[in-house]
Amino acid sequence: MTVVSNPAAVYTTTAMPNRRLGEFLLAIILITALAGSLYTPHDPLALDYESRLLPPSSAHLMGTDQFGRDVLSRTMAAAGTSVIVSFFSVLVAVSFGLLLGSIAGYAGGWTDRLVGLFLDAFMAFPGILLALGIMTIIGPHMYGIVLALGFAYMPNVARIVRSTVLSIREKEYVEASKALGNSEAFTVVRHVIPQCISPLTVIATAIFGGAVLSESALSFLGLGVPPPHPTWGGMLADARQYMSIAPWLSIFPGVAITIALLGVNLFGDALRDRFDPRLAR
Repeated sequence: MTVVSNPAAVYTTTAMPNRRLGEFLLAIILITALAGSLYTPHDPLALDYESRLLPPSSAHLMGTDQFGRDVLSRTMAAAGTSVIVSFFSVLVAVSFGLLLGSIAGYAGGWTDRLVGLFLDAFMAFPGILLALGIMTIIGPHMYGIVLALGFAYMPNVARIVRSTVLSIREKEYVEASKALGNSEAFTVVRHVIPQCISPLTVIATAIFGGAVLSESALSFLGLGVPPPHPTWGGMLADARQYMSIAPWLSIFPGVAITIALLGVNLFGDALRDRFDPRLAR
């Protein structure tokens, strides 16, 4: 039987490669998104019917689509869209989830029950179905997607914050803060919410990856950012009827989504292991 004398060494050897690979893949997506907002080899919206469905070449590294638009330029521009939508979706989910979870966990009683009923009503619907319903009401534009995805992921954040606050509110330093005459709001902001940062960091990373996939799915269904603005999901939707004669139209957006999700998931696993070494594989 093998005895591990230093469990920290096991954590270091297992989590470090995941974290580095995740950081590397995330860096690729973020750099691509930043570069796509500042410079692209060609105009991602420019039509050129004489260059329709050209395979990858030195002039067009990822080929062209059915309208002669450069696939590389559109993929770079779509990366910026996905990053912006996912970031603000995470911001909305974390902001409202932190607020509701803190109130429910700290106040308890009927407040906790009412907030719980409100969250249960949201969680009764699958996230993508809830996002579809909100998008139908708001309309297909970037702000609508942000609100739809933010509210779809908000209940998960609120439940994690609530459970964390329930385990913290009876701590000695919280009681001492109230004994010193500090207000409830000050005690929550100063002593309770900072203890939620670790679990919030982990779930925010997971939500970011889910938002990238959900935004692509909504765009694929025609409910995302409206054309002609490029999105990875929209590019995949347009490529369906050309897969046999122009496979590069679906390969490159699909690879971009895969890299983004793999990077976020690996980085999220490393963060989870970092904040809870008991879960280290």
